[in-house]
Amino acid sequence: MASQNPIFNRDGIAVLTPEASYNPHMHNAGKRESSRAPMPQAPRLAAVCAFVFVCCLCAIAAKEFVMPAAQPARTYPAHDDHPMEKIAVAVDPYDLEDKAAIFSVNYRNYGYMPVFFVITNEGDQPISLVGMKAQLNTKDRSKLFPATMDDLLRRLSHPSRNDIPLPIPLPKKEVKGGVSRKTWDEIEQAQFGAKAVEPHSTARGFLFFDVSGISNPLAGANFYLMGVRDAKGNELMYFEIPMEKYLSAPEVKRP
Repeated sequence: MASQNPIFNRDGIAVLTPEASYNPHMHNAGKRESSRAPMPQAPRLAAVCAFVFVCCLCAIAAKEFVMPAAQPARTYPAHDDHPMEKIAVAVDPYDLEDKAAIFSVNYRNYGYMPVFFVITNEGDQPISLVGMKAQLNTKDRSKLFPATMDDLLRRLSHPSRNDIPLPIPLPKKEVKGGVSRKTWDEIEQAQFGAKAVEPHSTARGFLFFDVSGISNPLAGANFYLMGVRDAKGNELMYFEIPMEKYLSAPEVKRP
């Protein structure tokens, strides 16, 4: 051991300073700690996947319907414009999965096709939609009319519905016949319900057509709108929209 140099205090007494000790056991323990194997990745990955899955389920449960913004009716591929009355009508079927994803319910699984309906009034007087009648005529001359609230609730609450259950049941409040309050509210918000269109404005909403049993309801079909009246109560000429306008239009790329 090397000799220590004494340090003298104020009284002239030599004081030895303690040397740092070396503990081989502590050194070896540190080496053992640093040489431990890392935590296996499989359990950690499984935990992350489970967390992501639960978050996805929560996002689905919390999904709320948002009505799409409407553009002027004449800007849609499938439209009919009456320049004299300054009224235009358009339809935009939500027949594709990516478009129908705005709903929490897959209505096609229940036989319904949502159609976004837009009517624009560019005139200086309001128009009345109180007696409005919409109709979709298929190529086999079947006449389809928009479903009512009761029609939709009756179909959605049917016990033989074929939607796929989630692996983890989600809590929901039943309102009537197995239909949740969330679904009820979504239908009320989505359905077209305007009774009039003010000057220089646009009204929009969804019409739900029962297309169960029809493989391609849009091919060769025509949409008709009747019962629109001007400010004086006069009924306007009916609107007619061939659905081929929609089917043959270039696909619009979504952001």
